[in-house]
Amino acid sequence: MIVALNNKSNFTRSEYLDYIEKLKEIDFSGKLILCPNYLNLSEKVRLPLGSQNVSSYTDGAHTGEVSARQLKELGVEYSIVGHSERRDFENESEIFNKIKRLLENQMVPILCIGERSIDREKGSTKAVLGNQLASVVNYLTEPEKANLIIAYEPVWSIGTGVIPTNDEIREIITFIKGKLPTSKVLYGGSANEENIDTLKEIKEIDGYLVGGLSLKPTNLQEFLSKLD
Repeated sequence: MIVALNNKSNFTRSEYLDYIEKLKEIDFSGKLILCPNYLNLSEKVRLPLGSQNVSSYTDGAHTGEVSARQLKELGVEYSIVGHSERRDFENESEIFNKIKRLLENQMVPILCIGERSIDREKGSTKAVLGNQLASVVNYLTEPEKANLIIAYEPVWSIGTGVIPTNDEIREIITFIKGKLPTSKVLYGGSANEENIDTLKEIKEIDGYLVGGLSLKPTNLQEFLSKLD
């Protein structure tokens, strides 16, 4: 079971130091991946590290960008790519190039996909997800696909407390695995300690990508304890 913690743009340096001290008390038998903001990535922790973004370029004159090679030297093993909070600023080509840069540096991309409420209402969820997956399905080799983690996060669910039904999530996870059978698939979107008893009934889920929950170690421990 994989649980990735997306801190987003939270925690100053001093707040983060206090936070990771509390994380040391977390007990979980699965894999816990910590994705802090860039400012906090250099702090050594006992957990595998992931970044929340990565440049689509290698190195060079790209002001404000952080390359996969630079992240790798910090000990970063994973990177979130294509999160819904960034997709308004990125196209599929950029997202694909980010994945390639990560794979070239033996890092694991966590590719986020998800439909908006309007897509759901139109019944076009699978078409939207299929388009978001098309570049990796069509242009990555089989070994590269095996090193890819997919995070399904319905955009309309993120931060709302509203989640799809188990049947809906199961159908989508099965759809994704039909296209990428060797990739792990996580669920994100308002997953928390209150609904995990329901979500964990979905055996197709390989783990979770959590945002707000990641900021609260006590609640996080309750969530993780229900997964063990």
